[in-house]
Amino acid sequence: MSKGIKIIVAEDNEIQRTLISKLLFDFGYDVIPADDGLEALQLVQDSNVQIVLSDYQMPNLNGIDLTREVRNLDLDHYVHIIMITGSDEDDIRREALDAGVDDFITKASITVMLQARLRAATRLIHHAMQLAERTQILKESNDRIKEDLRAAAAAQRKLLPEIRDTIQGFRISSAFVPSSFVSGDMFGCFPLSGGKLGFYTVDVSGHGVHASLMSVAIGHLITPEFFKTRVCKQKKQNPAALVADLNVRFSGQDNDEYFSMFCGVLDANSGRLDFCQAGSPSPFYVDLSGKAAQVGDGGFPVGMFPAVTYENSVLKMEYGGCLIICSDAAHEAENKNNKPFGSDRLRKIASTVPEVGVDNIPKKIIQALSNWHESKNLEDDLTIVAIERTVAHDTYNVIRN
Repeated sequence: MSKGIKIIVAEDNEIQRTLISKLLFDFGYDVIPADDGLEALQLVQDSNVQIVLSDYQMPNLNGIDLTREVRNLDLDHYVHIIMITGSDEDDIRREALDAGVDDFITKASITVMLQARLRAATRLIHHAMQLAERTQILKESNDRIKEDLRAAAAAQRKLLPEIRDTIQGFRISSAFVPSSFVSGDMFGCFPLSGGKLGFYTVDVSGHGVHASLMSVAIGHLITPEFFKTRVCKQKKQNPAALVADLNVRFSGQDNDEYFSMFCGVLDANSGRLDFCQAGSPSPFYVDLSGKAAQVGDGGFPVGMFPAVTYENSVLKMEYGGCLIICSDAAHEAENKNNKPFGSDRLRKIASTVPEVGVDNIPKKIIQALSNWHESKNLEDDLTIVAIERTVAHDTYNVIRN
């Protein structure tokens, strides 16, 4: 049990030091002698020792002062200190305990009690070593998990387009800020035939890996072709059909997963926006004068209730008008007083679109939230998509059938 355990014997009396060292060697310990407290302190720093057996009275640095110095060291392990005292030195023992001494042994009983004291100390040391080994294993496992999550987050971000482009006569600017390694947000934007633009945003309930896997599944499902076949079946655009289809797919008796969604189709020629809102915060529509108003009336989240009916709504976007969609992280971000950022503050930022331009709105919102939250890390994933109607028709990006 004592194999590999190192003990410093700090004793200025050579005969006593030799006697104690011989006893410890016979017990199976690795013994390191020290002439005084200063030498013992240096050995503690240099030898990775686990136990110090120290006399109280020593030149240069006595046993109590040695203990204080050892306790002040920045070591990666605990050093068990046993002090040799007289049988009637109660005041010294109280001071030694305050300094950090673990145990005592009297000079008169040293040959009888030394092995028992060391066995107790050795059990504690072995227990600490086992805990340290388990802690290291857990740390390595945790590091591997974090590395896997970083890789997963990098892969997921590739699925989330960082858009800053003009498509089908609309200027689009987006931003995504995950709350942790992986995110439950997903969004997409793609040109449709006839000078139209399709888009959607999704915010899965919850956080972490579970929400991330679901958001990735939704992102793989809602391809441009899937979007078109659900929304553009008839001459009239029907975003609610897409939401209803997803609700059927993700609703179930044993399924507690759900997500909020906002999706729509924009017509560059007319400025008409057909949209469906399913539990997501209402976006802001900002006109050329800077007047910002929320659109939509909420609706039910997708996957929560199987028999829910979803409806379409219509908005006319004028030239220069801008639609700003934010996930609920923007509305719900709290300051140090637990006060949410709220819709009114978002509205004020949205109203600055004519001044700062649509490209700068996402980063302006992110900066305001960081200042409000007093941290770059929000408690929920944040997605911002701003869409501005710029020209009536963008012939470069139009897909011809």
